Amino acid sequence: MTDYGHAVLFLRRAGGLLLDALLPPRCLSCGIVVDRQGTICPGCWTELAFLSEPLCACCGYPFAFDLGPETECGACARGHPAFDRARAVLAYDDLSRGLVLGLKYGDRTHLAPALGVMMARAGAELLRQGEVIVPVPLHRRRLWRRRYNQATLLGLAVGRASGLPMAPDALVRRRATQSLGHMSPSARRLALRGAFTVPKTRRQHITGKRLILIDDVLTTGATAEACARTLKRAGAASVELLVFARVVRGSQPWEG
Repeated sequence: MTDYGHAVLFLRRAGGLLLDALLPPRCLSCGIVVDRQGTICPGCWTELAFLSEPLCACCGYPFAFDLGPETECGACARGHPAFDRARAVLAYDDLSRGLVLGLKYGDRTHLAPALGVMMARAGAELLRQGEVIVPVPLHRRRLWRRRYNQATLLGLAVGRASGLPMAPDALVRRRATQSLGHMSPSARRLALRGAFTVPKTRRQHITGKRLILIDDVLTTGATAEACARTLKRAGAASVELLVFARVVRGSQPWEG
């Protein structure tokens, strides 16, 4: 390393020590003091419901027993979702909900780098085969009120961890929709019909490419389905979904 490189490294370490002195690093979940910025304390870490093998080979839904590496859940076996595969870091429960809602509505944008790194690890297989990251977009009115898109922040973090480029405006939400939280799966699909588009000026970024669609949470899958269909109609070779958390309801996976 050159003298300049040593100097830069020294200044970064000094800056980090100064920041820790002024603002002690705290657990991203419970807020207790921890060793490093952007980490989760051991107590909270052991409570996180990580999703790992065995999983549905398609949608990533967790199985209670190992049924083989290419086994799909009943829903995917009956009819594949529009996205090719999906993976998530955690089950959506009280602990992961706090992290997601803090990022999404609580202006806790400092959570995005750490959550993105976790997503990159959970989706390593998808990212190795992916070419371009595309975040699920917000409608411009909602983006104006919220000031940022949490999926874009997560996409940036996943891109830094994986080395993949991101096309933040390749997918546009052209029609505002009501909040989907209270809707049934069929009502969600109807509300999202025609809600997304790929601008003609952005099609060259996705045509023939293997895309990684990024979002914070997978619930019924309606939003991811609508986005994946739109991207594939615009020429994407494949669309794989990577989220931070997903709803796990008993034995029922995504509801399309």
